[in-house]
Parts: sequence; C-alpha cells; structure tokens
Amino acid sequence: MKFFVSRIFFPMAVIGSFFIFLVVRETGGNLEIAIFLPSIALMLLAVYLERKIPFLAEWNTPQRDLGTDLTSAGVAMFVTEPILKLAGPVIMVALYGLLARQDAFGLFPTALPFVLQVLLAVLIAEFGSYWVHRWHHASPRLWWLHALHHGSRRLYAINNFRVHPVNHALSVFAGILPLMFIGAPADVLMGYLALTSPVVLLQHANLPFRNGLLNYVFSTNEVHRWHHSTVPDEANRNFGRAIVIWDLVFGTFRYSSQANKPQAVGLFDGGTYPADLSYVRQVFSMFRRDPRAPGCCDRCASGCCASA
Repeated sequence: MKFFVSRIFFPMAVIGSFFIFLVVRETGGNLEIAIFLPSIALMLLAVYLERKIPFLAEWNTPQRDLGTDLTSAGVAMFVTEPILKLAGPVIMVALYGLLARQDAFGLFPTALPFVLQVLLAVLIAEFGSYWVHRWHHASPRLWWLHALHHGSRRLYAINNFRVHPVNHALSVFAGILPLMFIGAPADVLMGYLALTSPVVLLQHANLPFRNGLLNYVFSTNEVHRWHHSTVPDEANRNFGRAIVIWDLVFGTFRYSSQANKPQAVGLFDGGTYPADLSYVRQVFSMFRRDPRAPGCCDRCASGCCASA
C-alpha cells in the first residue's frame, strides 16, 4: 500500500482524471460532471489515506485551523466558484468592447490536435497564475490576502481550499481570462482543469509521495511544501499553480530529493497577520488600515517577500 501511495497514486490520479475527461468528451457527456465527480472522489480518498499513511503524523492533528479550512472550502466551492463562472464572460465582454480587438478572438490554434491544445492552454494559463501568485508575495497588501492560505501550521488535503475569495478570483482570472480572450474553446478550458485539478487537489496532501522526475513538471506536494516554509527564502519559491515549468524558467524552483521538508510551515516570523482568528475575521482583515507582509519592510515589499 505504501509503495502504491508513494509512487503510483499521484500519476494515476492525473492520468485517470484526464482520461475520464477525454472519454466523456468523445461520448458527448457533461464535461463539468466529468471533472467534478472524480475530483470529489480523489479528495475523499486523499483524506482517508492521510489517516492511514501520513507523510507526517503530527500534521493529522488539528491546530485551531480545521474550522477555518472547512469554512473556506465551503465558500470557495459554493460561493466564489459560481460567482466567477458568471463574472468571467461578463468581464470578457467588457474587455472586448474596451480594447476593440475583434481580431483577438480566434488567435488560439484550434487546428492542433486536442491534447496539444490542452497542453498549450496549460502553459498559457499557468504563466498568468505564476505571476499573480508571485505578485501576492511581493506586494504587502496582496500578501495580506494571500497570508490566509499560508496561515496553517500544517499541510493536509483540505487546507488546499484555505484561500481568500479575492486572492482566489485574481488567480482564476489570471489563468483563464487570457485563454478566453484569444479564443480557446470551452472544451480546451475544461481539459486544462481536468488535467491540473488532481495536481492542485493533492498539492497539500499529507501523503508520502515520491514522484521523482514528475517533481520537475508538476507542483506536487513534495515541491509545494517548500512554498509554505516559515523561512522567506524557501517560501518565495515554487509559485506555479499546477506545474513548475515557469518556476524553472524564472529561477524560483526549489526541490531536494533528500531532506525534502522545511523545518516548519506557516507564516514568516515577525508578522502580524491574525492567522488564529476565524475565517470571516481573517477575510475582512483586508480592510485594516495598514496591512503589511510578514517579514517585509515597512515601506514596500522589497524585502524578503520579493526575494526569489
């Protein structure tokens, strides 16, 4: 069982999700359901396996974070995501009229084989997500939104959904809107989600993955746990949402096949972010007078948070 979880589970989840999507697409089925149901099954299985074969047993113990994580998950799935699905097309119409770029639609190479279209969409979407994520670490005010995600002192499957709604919206729009603007077909967008959702869902899993060379392609939990380090130089790495290609390109990749774990995860020392408050109070703390990025200087984000 341990060998299966450490070596096979992750690649099987990614391949299986995309294969199910392709089959449903070919048979004319509902593509949203083809993504949603496998994602739910994968999350439940990950939560179960965390209890049986954890990477760190202590990460299975709640640390005043479970209520925040569950509330955030509910808001993300039942409030933020539905709103974004409605807002995306509206924003695209506004951009279309504002920029008067009628030739923008149709730039996406739809003549390519479908799988290649999806892979291209992954590169484009992940480029936007990478830079928005990195921006959240470089800007004190944006960090205050993003700090909600970093506030947990442990990593486990459910705190993947620990995210500020505004942070969530900015990340989604940065990835999806460019694809919509250049005319990527809807099924390509869905294919991008089918391929990357398992990666994102397992990114925080407290499971002993050993994915080898896949760690240089996907943002696995082995790679992503460095991003949650309490040490700024370790945490300002691995900004990729689902892949680490852009981290490799821009020099922000960190991974070690040995001792591949930060000493502690959570917020940087010396910060004032209220990580132990309720989810609602953390969300609305964005309106406090002068939010600052933990560990950064008072005037700007040119300190540790902007280091790469």
